[in-house]
Amino acid sequence: MAPPLLSFPGKNPPIVPLPSLYRPTTTTATATTSFRSPPPPPPSIGSAARIQKLIAAQSDPLLAKEIYDVASSLRPDLLRRSSLHTLILKLARARHFSAALSFLRHLPSPSPALLSSLFHTFSRVSRPDLALSAFRRLLLSSSPPCPKLFNRLLSALATHPSSLPAALSLLKSASSLGVTPTTRSFNVLMFAFCRVGKLSVAYSLFNRIFAVGLTPDVASYRILMQGLCRKSQVGTAISLLDDMLNKGFVPDALTYTTLLNSLCRKKKLREAYKLLCRMKVRGCNPDIVHYNTVIIGFCREGRPLDACKVIEDMPKNFGCLPNLVSYAILVHGLSSRGLFEQANGYLEDMMGRGLVPHFSVFHALIKGFCGVGKVDEACRVLEGMLRQGVAPHVDTWDLIVAGVCDEDREKLEAAVLKVVKEEEWRRCTKIVQLGGALEEYMIRRFCMRNLQRDRCW
Repeated sequence: MAPPLLSFPGKNPPIVPLPSLYRPTTTTATATTSFRSPPPPPPSIGSAARIQKLIAAQSDPLLAKEIYDVASSLRPDLLRRSSLHTLILKLARARHFSAALSFLRHLPSPSPALLSSLFHTFSRVSRPDLALSAFRRLLLSSSPPCPKLFNRLLSALATHPSSLPAALSLLKSASSLGVTPTTRSFNVLMFAFCRVGKLSVAYSLFNRIFAVGLTPDVASYRILMQGLCRKSQVGTAISLLDDMLNKGFVPDALTYTTLLNSLCRKKKLREAYKLLCRMKVRGCNPDIVHYNTVIIGFCREGRPLDACKVIEDMPKNFGCLPNLVSYAILVHGLSSRGLFEQANGYLEDMMGRGLVPHFSVFHALIKGFCGVGKVDEACRVLEGMLRQGVAPHVDTWDLIVAGVCDEDREKLEAAVLKVVKEEEWRRCTKIVQLGGALEEYMIRRFCMRNLQRDRCW
């Protein structure tokens, strides 16, 4: 039986809301957003360091350029400036100049290290005009370059004689370009003009150093003195050295080497020796190169006894000991003048100091002794040569064999047997190379022995 309905007399029944069976949780726009796919992740092409190593490892610059183009199109955020620097240098060194300059234009401010390497590369491939073009583009795109980069450009231009006028014009207009030249800038061009023989231009550059408010350094004086010595104006170079010393500069070792060599070649040996003695007083200790230069000069002019005086003064006055070159020059010089006993004394002194002479030193002395008939002395020199482990030359054996054959055959046989029995010497010298005299002598000895044996039987 159904329950009775409730009634409210004189009023309408209240409307009781029914519970909702479906209630949407989101709006249409929100629902649409919830079903949209997330953006795709960026492609994975490796890290920035990996890309840089990959570009640097390619031997083919065009392949490295393709790798850079692909990486820049996919992930430009991973590219470093160093990767572009490496690519530009690869293209320039492979003579892809247009591609290298095209990438260089993309750089708002190229680093000085990159430009310095480019200047060197363009100079090495004989294209200094490209170095000058890159420098002008740098002036238009950024602040004026530093003096070091400016000097690098001058060096690249000065390497080629055809670019020297452009380098000189660039140096003269440095102030208008906002570049402050240094003494090094003038030295670079002075050296280049001295090398091509234009000493007047080098002199004008030297004087211009004072005009722009700079001071020349030791290299400035040395470059100018080297140019004067090349022109055989050694007297003017000595005057410039005196001016340098009066202004308080201390010449370096290379400056003195240039002057000593020039004085010796001009046969001014007395002046060269005086300059060598004054070096230590003037603040530069002479080294073995300076002494050997003077020794060569004396021996070249046939004055080996004066060279002996230089060698004797070395240890007691300057504390510098002779080396292999010093003794070799002196022994050759003494031997050429017939002073074989003195030469032999210096040879023994040389070996007593633990120095092993070249075989030519022994050969010169052996040749001299054999030439004057002193075969015993020549044999003693040969024995000393073998004790030092130096293999005699074939001509040396010819001299000894020819000298001994004229005096004592028994002595020759003992010398030959000594060479044959010693394995080390036998490897260095073949018996068949000892000369025709030795071959003839050995044949006669063998024939005599066979004849004696036949008689005994």
